[in-house]
Amino acid sequence: MEDVLDVYQRPYDPARPVICIDEKSKELRSTPAGSIPAKPGVPLRMDYEYKRAGTANIFLWTEQHTARTEAGVTDRRTACDFAEQLKKLVDVHYPDSERVVLVCDNLNTHSPACLYERFEPSEAHRIAQRIEWHYTPEHGSWLNIAEIELSVLQRQCLSRRIADKDTLASEVAAWKQARNSTSRVVNWHFTTADARIKLRRLYPQVTRI
Repeated sequence: MEDVLDVYQRPYDPARPVICIDEKSKELRSTPAGSIPAKPGVPLRMDYEYKRAGTANIFLWTEQHTARTEAGVTDRRTACDFAEQLKKLVDVHYPDSERVVLVCDNLNTHSPACLYERFEPSEAHRIAQRIEWHYTPEHGSWLNIAEIELSVLQRQCLSRRIADKDTLASEVAAWKQARNSTSRVVNWHFTTADARIKLRRLYPQVTRI
C-alpha cells in the first residue's frame, strides 16, 4: 500500500508517466421485443425481456497527472490481451518516455510473464524494460485510480443494456472522447501519513524492549 501511495506523491515527470490500468467485463444483452424511442417528456421504454449475447471486456488506463484516459474493448482479458495493451502503451501512447510507471492489481495476468506468453523473448524483454511495476495489495484494489475512472464509465455509459461488442466499442469511444475533453484530474488525497493513522490496525504492533 505504501509503495503505491508513494508513487502517487511523485511530482509529474513526462519521462516517467504514472499510468493506472484495470479492466472490467460487460455482459451484452439484446432486446428481442424492441423498444419505444424517447420523445419530449417521455423516456426510452424497453421491454423487460432480454437475450444474452455473451460478454466483452474493457481495458482502461488513466494517467494520474494529465487527466488522459484511454479505454478499448476486447473479446477477452487473457494474459495475451493484457500484453497487447502494454505493447500499445509503451510503443504507441508513450514512445518517447524513458519508462512507464504502471499501477495495477494482483490479477494473475498482470505480470511481465504475460509478455513472454504473447511475444518472442527479445520483444517481451524490450517491453518489460520500459515498465516499472507497482501492485496494489490484496483486497486493496481501491488504491488503483483506474477503478475510479471505471466507476465513472459504469455510471455514465454502461449502466444499461448494450446488445453487441461493436455498439459497446462505439459507446466507450464516445465516452472516452467526452471524458478527455473535460480534463478532469483525479485529485488523490490519501497519503502514507494518512494510512498510518486511519489504517493503523493493519500495521504490525512493534514490541519495544
